[in-house]
Amino acid sequence: MKEFSIDRNTEGQRIDRYLSDELEDRSRSYIQKIIGDQSVCVNGKAVKANFKIHTGDAVMIELPDPVILDIQPENIPLDILYEDQDILIINKPKDMVVHPAPGHYTGTLVNAVMYHCGEDLSTINGVLRPGIVHRIDKDTTGVLVICKNDRAHRAIAEQLSVHSITRAYYAIVYNNIKEDEGTVDAPIGRMDADRKKMGINHKNGRHAVTHYRVLERFGKYTYIECRLETGRTHQIRVHMASIGHPLLGDTVYGPSKDPFKLEGQAQSCLDLSIRPPVSMWNLNHRFRHILQHCWTDCGSQPADKDPTVHAVQYVIK
Repeated sequence: MKEFSIDRNTEGQRIDRYLSDELEDRSRSYIQKIIGDQSVCVNGKAVKANFKIHTGDAVMIELPDPVILDIQPENIPLDILYEDQDILIINKPKDMVVHPAPGHYTGTLVNAVMYHCGEDLSTINGVLRPGIVHRIDKDTTGVLVICKNDRAHRAIAEQLSVHSITRAYYAIVYNNIKEDEGTVDAPIGRMDADRKKMGINHKNGRHAVTHYRVLERFGKYTYIECRLETGRTHQIRVHMASIGHPLLGDTVYGPSKDPFKLEGQAQSCLDLSIRPPVSMWNLNHRFRHILQHCWTDCGSQPADKDPTVHAVQYVIK
């Protein structure tokens, strides 16, 4: 049984929307189903999905017992950049969810790596996230490390916690950034008006720092590299939007209409430098080709152009 007390920030919201915002791991259709089963009461009375809540209301929800899931391996092709006995490094495609969650129990990266690795995956994060030590958004293309055993998982997790891993993200943002480089140091937290959105939150947010560097300017757009000191949810999207440069294609934190119909932000994690459990190496030089297929099919590559610049020119021309 879960209980919620309504404050003025959510005054007048439908009960199904309010609960789907509060219970982030549950879909709105799931919430509507349990409301239909009379498992949601406001001030002691069962309500319908369209019931509007008011300040001071006491909401009680009885969630069904969780179903034990049996996540199955699936033969999904992987773009493998590196593999040894301890780790697997892959380029995650856009629109692929990293691990199973309500509404996404198949077709995830976990389903794919279970098929590829068999039982050779770390168990530290449980049955829903075998091998997963970090993640990126569904709409983001980028490099992810999969750990094949618990020793590797602990080693990579430690590097993440002390920020010794270097991760570089590349993005196209709206408008012309005048300075060649800069830093956004602003706390990020959930917004009271919309709990599914993150934003600059000086009261309840967590420390977040993003360093950005201009790689190319294209008038209305700028191609940048971002390096993070922290790893907050939607950090680059929120930070760049906060200084007037939202990511191209990001209709959540940027313009509601995407001029190129990218169906997701133009962002990718391409550079990764880590210390594997056995030896030290740097993967930066391996990833320059990835940007060619991070957003849309970029066509043939001119011999005299860096593929990253060519990709950007193709997208915004």
